Amino acid sequence: MRTLAANIWVLEGETVPFHGFPYTTRMTCVRLADGSLWIYSPVRLTPHVHSQISLLGPVRYLVAPNHLHHLFIGDWQQAFPEAQLYGTTQVIAKRKDLTFDAVLDGQRHWPWSKEMDQVVFSGSRLMEEAVFFHRPSETLIVADLIENFPQGHFNWWQRPIARLAGILAPHGKTPLDWRLSFNRRLAQDSLTHIKAWAPKWIVMAHGEIVEEKDNNFLNDSFDWLE
Repeated sequence: MRTLAANIWVLEGETVPFHGFPYTTRMTCVRLADGSLWIYSPVRLTPHVHSQISLLGPVRYLVAPNHLHHLFIGDWQQAFPEAQLYGTTQVIAKRKDLTFDAVLDGQRHWPWSKEMDQVVFSGSRLMEEAVFFHRPSETLIVADLIENFPQGHFNWWQRPIARLAGILAPHGKTPLDWRLSFNRRLAQDSLTHIKAWAPKWIVMAHGEIVEEKDNNFLNDSFDWLE
């Protein structure tokens, strides 16, 4: 587990296959002012992960940010039955076997609103993702909206495809197939909201964490919306 700043950690999960490519996984954990934990895109809950998380505080909120980041959420819900579960409309429609406490949509007062902002990046039938901004650490938290894999992560035949998809560091972007599916006007509205946060850090579920300055990385990453 890596401490990113005060009261925010990232924990690396296992590598999982996705369309024949190895995808590293990462979850983000925030300890709120009341001492409870907010967890974004939980990785596989191994005994080691359970013990590390338990040292930080009680798990209160579990967030499934998009319809691909839900694989392990049921195990977390069983292990921490007092935690509240949140997901996007697409996640909830996909996981009818789980009980969600609320859908992540629009602007409302959330239990974590004093410390975090959020927006649902929408405009595509293929992708809808809830992204968050932890104000105390100035950290933008995303799942698949940006993928930023190291150059050496993929093998010889995977690397050209990953480069074409736009998911290689230091110029990671939203994967090409999802970019092509967006209504650009609607996506631009979400991006404007995100850029206004002016994050210092960008944490994604897949790839290298970015130390941001003056939205330079975001401007490059989302040049497809210009």
